[in-house]
Amino acid sequence: MATGTFLQWLSGFLAGLVAGMAMGITSEVAARLRIFKSSMFIVDGKFLLRNFGMEGSPKLVYLAGVPMHLVTSGVFGAMYPVAAGLAGLETLSVGLTAFYVFLLWLSMLFIALPTAGQGFFGSKAGPLTWLEQVLLHIVFFVIYYGMLAVAYHPPTALSQTIR
Repeated sequence: MATGTFLQWLSGFLAGLVAGMAMGITSEVAARLRIFKSSMFIVDGKFLLRNFGMEGSPKLVYLAGVPMHLVTSGVFGAMYPVAAGLAGLETLSVGLTAFYVFLLWLSMLFIALPTAGQGFFGSKAGPLTWLEQVLLHIVFFVIYYGMLAVAYHPPTALSQTIR
């Protein structure tokens, strides 16, 4: 049982890590192109530094923000398969995974962004931050679910990719 739970945790963590990379890079590119009002790496970096009573150069903000974003993505990625497994639910359910990511989106709007000083729905970053977050969470969902599919059923995922 413990080995199975650890493997669920590890596969979820790695899937969340990769999905978080895609989400963060998408956010960063969109912010640099001025499509989005902010980068998740910058928001996370400023939040982390502020919690340590520090301000930092842009380089330090990224040095703090990138790992923080990736670790939190991995942890949130790990929570889902472990919880689904403990509850006896099918981890690779598209609907259940989408519901989980929807809950992550809500927690971003009502907990993470306000805690990071961005206001509810990220209103201080911009009036469409909630929509930016929808798009970023769709990116997260697609990559995350794909990575879980590879982790849980490699032959099936490989054959579907080849087709």
